[in-house]
Amino acid sequence: MKRLIAEFEEQSFTQIIFPHAKSDWAEYLDEAEENFIEIINAIIKFQKCLVVCVNIEYVKAKFISHANLYFVEYESDDTWARDCSVLCIEDEDEIKLLDFTFDGWGGKFEATKDNKMSKNLTKYYDKEVIKVDFILEGGGVESNGEGLILTTSRCMQNRNNFKSTTKVVAPKESKNHTEDTILTVLDKTLTTLKNHLGAKNILSLNHGYLKGDDTDSHIDTLVRFCDEKTIMYVKCQNKDDEHYNELKLMEDELKIFAKEFKLKLIALPFPHARYYDDERLPATYANFLFVNGGVLVPTYGVDEDEKALEIFRKTFKDREVVAIDCQTLIRQHGSLHCVTMNFSRGVGIVI
Repeated sequence: MKRLIAEFEEQSFTQIIFPHAKSDWAEYLDEAEENFIEIINAIIKFQKCLVVCVNIEYVKAKFISHANLYFVEYESDDTWARDCSVLCIEDEDEIKLLDFTFDGWGGKFEATKDNKMSKNLTKYYDKEVIKVDFILEGGGVESNGEGLILTTSRCMQNRNNFKSTTKVVAPKESKNHTEDTILTVLDKTLTTLKNHLGAKNILSLNHGYLKGDDTDSHIDTLVRFCDEKTIMYVKCQNKDDEHYNELKLMEDELKIFAKEFKLKLIALPFPHARYYDDERLPATYANFLFVNGGVLVPTYGVDEDEKALEIFRKTFKDREVVAIDCQTLIRQHGSLHCVTMNFSRGVGIVI
C-alpha cells in the first residue's frame, strides 16, 4: 500500500532553509534571521533539525552547539522549504522521498535553485530521492495518513502549477474555454496525484483564500489534519472582512466532507488584519507545525493569538504547545509551516 505519511506521525527531523542576503529577506535580513533562529531553537528541543544555508560557519555561529542541530551548505533562491523539499511516502512498508518540480508557484518568482535543492541534498539523506516529473508544492496537500488527502481546486487547476510535463494542461487563456474543460483538467490532475501519493480519496475545496497569499490557496493556510479523523480550519466571524463569504463557503464544504467521512471539525479564529507597507498579510493559525511531542503555533501580535493557543492546548493535550511570533514571516506572504518541512521516522541524516 502506498500513502502520503501524515505530519502528526512520528518524525525523524525538520528541514529549514536559512535566509540569506540574496533572498527576498534582504531588506530586513536581521529580523528574518532572528525569526528563523527562534523557530530552529524551538524545533531542536523536540527533534533534529537540518538547516540548509549558504554559509555554514556564519549560520552555525548563531547557535549554541546542540546534538539535534545539523547544517548543510546550499545556495537557495528563497526559504520556502515546505514547497521545494521532498515529500515522504510509504510504499509497501518502504519510505521513499519524492522530489516534485517546484516552479515558484507558476513562475511568479525565480525558483531554479530551489527546484534543484533536493537533488543536491540527496547525499545527506539515507533514503533514495526519486524525481517526479510533476509540479507540486508540499503546502498544497494535506494527508491524514490513511489515504485521505485535502487540497484546494484553486491551487490544483491553476495552469501555472500543474502543466505540460505531465500532460495535465489547463486551458489556454481564452474567453472561449468552458467550465467543463477546467473541471476535466482538475480531474486529471487529482487522478495523477492519487497515483503518486496513493490516495484513496482527494477532497478538493472550491472555496477559501487568504489575501496576500502567493500560492493560489495552499491548503496549509486554511485547513489541516490534527489526527486521522480531526480537521482544524480557519473561520472568519467578521462579516465586514473580505474573507468572510469565501471562508463561510469553505466551512460549508468541510461540513459535507465531515459527514461523509466521519470527521470532526475544529474552528480556529481568524487573526485581526495585519499590514506591511499598506499590504494586507496572510496571517493564519492553520500554518502550525508538528514536532515529536509538540506543536508550534504561529502568532501575530493580535488579540486572537491567545484564543488560538487555548484551542491548540485543548486539542493537543499530549503535546507541548509553543507559540512562535511570525510577524516577520508574513511580510513575505508565508508563515511557520511554509518555511519548514517534516521528514518522517526512518529517514536518517548522513553528515
